[in-house]
Amino acid sequence: MKKCLLLAAAGFMFSGHAQVVHEPKNHPKEWSQPYEPFRIAGNLYYVGTYDLASYLIVTDKGNILINTGLADSQPVIKNNIKKLGFKYGDLKILLLNQAHYDHLGAMADLKKETGAKLYADGADVEVLKSGGKSDYEMGKYGITFKPVIPDFILKDRQVITLGNTKLIMLHHPGHTKGSCSYLLETEDKERSYKVLIANMPSIIIDHKFSDVSAYPGIAEDYAYTFREMKKLDFDVWVAAHAGQFSLHEKHQPKGSYNPKAFMDKKGYHDELNELEKEYLEKKSEDQASGRTR
Repeated sequence: MKKCLLLAAAGFMFSGHAQVVHEPKNHPKEWSQPYEPFRIAGNLYYVGTYDLASYLIVTDKGNILINTGLADSQPVIKNNIKKLGFKYGDLKILLLNQAHYDHLGAMADLKKETGAKLYADGADVEVLKSGGKSDYEMGKYGITFKPVIPDFILKDRQVITLGNTKLIMLHHPGHTKGSCSYLLETEDKERSYKVLIANMPSIIIDHKFSDVSAYPGIAEDYAYTFREMKKLDFDVWVAAHAGQFSLHEKHQPKGSYNPKAFMDKKGYHDELNELEKEYLEKKSEDQASGRTR
C-alpha cells in the first residue's frame, strides 16, 4: 500500500504544475467568517470558522485536526489553535468528514506546512487526488481544491490511535462516496463522554438518483447511512457544519466550558429525520417515473 501511495504521489508531483484550482465563490459569508475557538468536551476543541467546523483533538503524543474549511480558513485555524494555547506544529494526523472543497480547501497546504499525515476513507481517495474534479456532482466545477494524496486509507470502523486517544471511523456514504463520521471517548474532571463527530447525510443533487451515472449506488448508500446513523449511541454530538448542530444557540463566544450544551440527542435525531424526509422525497421521484436503482 505504501509503495502505491508513493508512486501516486510521484505522478501527482509530475503533473501538478498544470493544476489550476477554481474554488466556487458563491458560498455564504459565514463559511469564511472567523469564530472564537473553544473547548467542547475533554480534549476536543472547536477551531473552525463561524459555520465550517474544524475540530482539534489534543493528545499526549501530538494533535489531530478534523476538516480544514475553505482555502482561506488556514490562517483562521492556525490562529485558533494558538489562541487555545496549543502548537500548530504539533499536528500529527489530519482527518476529514467528506471530500468537498468547503471541508478540505486548506488541507493540502496545511499538510505540507505541518508534515501531518492525512487519513481518509478509501471511497473518497480518487476525489482527493483529483482536487474534486472526479466527484459525482461537484466535479462539474472542475478542480475546486488542491489535490492531496492520503497517507493512510481507512475502512469502516477502523480505529485511529494517537497517544491516549482512539477514534473509530464510521463509513457514512451518500453526500460523497467516502463521507464518514467519528466516535471517540474523552473525559474531564467530572465524567467521561462518548462523542460523535457526524457527517450529516444531506443531498446536493437537483436531479433524480437514477440520473447520477457516476454514482449508481447513491440511493442505496444514503439508505444504509440513515439506518446506521440512527443506531449510534453517544453523549455529545457535533457535525461538519455548525448550523447542523445549532452551535450558535448552544454556545456564545467567550462562553464558559459546558459539554452538557452538546448533549442533545433529540436535536441529532430531529436533524437526521428531516434529512431522511428529503431523501425519501428524492427517491419517490424515481419511483414515480418507474426508474429505480
